[in-house]
Amino acid sequence: MTDRRRFLGFGAAAVLALATGCTGGASEPGPADFSGQITGDITVLTNRTDLATTALPEYAKKFQAEYPGTKVTFEPVTNYEGDVTTQLSSGEYGDVLLIPNTVAVDQLGQFFEPLGTIDEIRAEYRFADEKAYDGKVYGLSLGGVANGFVVNKRIWAQAGITAPPKTPDEFLAGLKAVDEKTDAIPFYTNYKDGWPLSFWNSQRAVLGKADANETFPADPNPWQPGKIQHITDGLLFDIVHGKLSEPDPLTTNWEGSKPMLGTGKVASMLLGSWALPQMRDAAKAAGSDPADIVFWPFPYQTDGKFHARIEGDYKGAVSKTSRNKATAKAWLEWFVTESGFAADQQSIPPAVDQELPAALKDFQATGVELMELPAATTNSGKEDQIMKSSEIDLTGNIYRQKLVDIARGAADGDKDSYFAELNKRWSEAQSQVMK
Repeated sequence: MTDRRRFLGFGAAAVLALATGCTGGASEPGPADFSGQITGDITVLTNRTDLATTALPEYAKKFQAEYPGTKVTFEPVTNYEGDVTTQLSSGEYGDVLLIPNTVAVDQLGQFFEPLGTIDEIRAEYRFADEKAYDGKVYGLSLGGVANGFVVNKRIWAQAGITAPPKTPDEFLAGLKAVDEKTDAIPFYTNYKDGWPLSFWNSQRAVLGKADANETFPADPNPWQPGKIQHITDGLLFDIVHGKLSEPDPLTTNWEGSKPMLGTGKVASMLLGSWALPQMRDAAKAAGSDPADIVFWPFPYQTDGKFHARIEGDYKGAVSKTSRNKATAKAWLEWFVTESGFAADQQSIPPAVDQELPAALKDFQATGVELMELPAATTNSGKEDQIMKSSEIDLTGNIYRQKLVDIARGAADGDKDSYFAELNKRWSEAQSQVMK
């Protein structure tokens, strides 16, 4: 796996609604019929081109042994978002697939079969409502991640810090200590690749409010002091402005950054917990100790406690146009609960009765509360509309790259002026969307 987008799709692109009317053979939501026999052939679309001829067929063999008469064929898709979106519009998109981020929540029922109600699915699976609409769930997560900082604890210890900082100011002070007492780059933005900057949008749980996704689009000024965007984007700005990140963000390289953190040339990055095994593998390959790489919560506490969001990755779904929906659903449920895929990827298992991986148990030991943030219901879809209208890509990287540019003196403005501009654009769009 080269980067998180090959396993985890959220945050890699903003949600872009498919063109109205381009629904191919899809139809409006109706009752799902999974009553057929579990037999016959199915085609499974996957973004895991690296596993399509290796690990995935091994999972398929186990499924086929449990359900004689079935055959699972994988169709690897390199440009998953773009190519599968085109396939959706044509009406031919296999039997089981990962729901592209291009599908707006109110379009889920046009392309995928409902798997049950939110309450039914939530009783068995985590992240039940992340691909749900009007009370129906259309996809099951293949695994999940926590959000926070991947750090090289050996370097932080050399700087005198052995426990996660509790405030942004403490974190900045820690980075300064790393800068002064070690040879490491304190923080690495991965500015050039861009997509890692989206993880600054995955920290919404740090205020400890379970209704954050519902209330966020109702707020016209999220970059005001004390609010989530001011806290998170403000820390990013201060890191860069304080010269505590890489000297030239225009030359960052994701693949190259992994051994840099693994060996201690870089001390910290903001990512998902999916990155831990990659960084540890890079450390081991370079002859460093993989145990140096740990996961810390975002430096902010509410009521004396850290909070971190956990969220699901791409959601597997049953195609509305599948001719073998019974086998398709059986495969999806088996893959999510019995295949061991999530454990093999060291991700959070979707089944609520399965244990967290060891790395996340260590993360919990820092005193962090892991929180799922339910999707908005009253304000469902409103945040996407505000992002589109304001042209502020919260789930992308463009506006945060400008934030970095301002912070390093490569663009005009300062933190206050840029946050005022963002609040103005957001507020104007929000007032139209929420009226």
